[in-house]
Amino acid sequence: MRAEFVRDVMTPGVVAVRPDASLVEAARLMRAQNIGGVVVADGQEVVGVLTDRDITVRAVAEGLDPQTVSARSVCTPDPLTVGPYDLLGAAVVLMREHAVRRLPVVEDGLPVGMLSLSDLAEQQTPGLAEQQAPGSAVAGVRGSEPEAGPDARADAGADARADADAAP
Repeated sequence: MRAEFVRDVMTPGVVAVRPDASLVEAARLMRAQNIGGVVVADGQEVVGVLTDRDITVRAVAEGLDPQTVSARSVCTPDPLTVGPYDLLGAAVVLMREHAVRRLPVVEDGLPVGMLSLSDLAEQQTPGLAEQQAPGSAVAGVRGSEPEAGPDARADAGADARADADAAP
């Protein structure tokens, strides 16, 4: 079966933290769920994405205290999102254009899943092998530079969910 829509390959369900959650709280949740990123949600609204890399590079490496720093202050704010019925190819192009590895999947304003590079890599979709080749959409995302910082819009949504290559 050829995957056509985001819903065909996304990981259903969302692991989320409140904006005021500490980085320690978020990191423990990531460890417990064996994932590398969480959605930062204010109620049902996605307000950001926080990854293990964000915690390391944007907080710990800067000497910030992960016990007192909030998820909102380190996450990528206003992440790019896709819908479950969006075309998969369009989502791949979006990931490449914005150099993001994960996208929250939102339906009727509510987060319903995640789309990550690992979701795409697991697909046996015709044409995916070409996308993974050098210069392809997925290769372009995989080879992207780390996020510049929480204010960089181009990296919005950068790490909505862990993918296999981000795991320790």
